[in-house]
Amino acid sequence: MKLSTGYVRASGYAHKVRRVLFALTKGKVEPKEVVRASAELNQRIFEEFQRLGVAKEDVVRIAIEFTIEDGKIVWNYESLSIEVYKKSEEEKLAKAMEEVEEREKELEEKIKALEDVALRLKKLIDELLEKIEELKQEHTSLKLRAEE
Repeated sequence: MKLSTGYVRASGYAHKVRRVLFALTKGKVEPKEVVRASAELNQRIFEEFQRLGVAKEDVVRIAIEFTIEDGKIVWNYESLSIEVYKKSEEEKLAKAMEEVEEREKELEEKIKALEDVALRLKKLIDELLEKIEELKQEHTSLKLRAEE
C-alpha cells in the first residue's frame, strides 16, 4: 500500500499523515496501531525536515509505501519521498511571473504599434501604386493622342 499526503504545509504534515493512514487502514488494523505507526513515521519525517531545512510555512508532499504484517504497519523507508516547495521560492517565482507578464504586455503593445505603422505604410504604398498607375495611364493616353 502507499500513503500520500498530497500538498500540505509543513506545519500540518503530522496530522495529515495520521488522517490519511487512518483512512487507508480502516478495518485492517487496530486504531492503536495507526497511532503508533503514524508517530513512528512522523518522527522520521521530522528528522528529514531538519536535514533538508524545511520551514513550517513551506509546502510539502510526502509519499511512502507500507505493508501490513500480523496486524502491524511496516514502513518501507527506502520508498519515502518528500517533495519540498519553499515559501521563499514561491515568492520569487510569483515576482518573476509578474515581471514576465509585464514584459509580455509591453511586447504586445510594441507589436500593436508596429502593426499600426505597417498598416499605415501599406495604405501609403497602395496610394503610391494607384498614383503610378494613373500616371502611366495619363502618359499612355498622351502618347496615343500624340500619335493620332
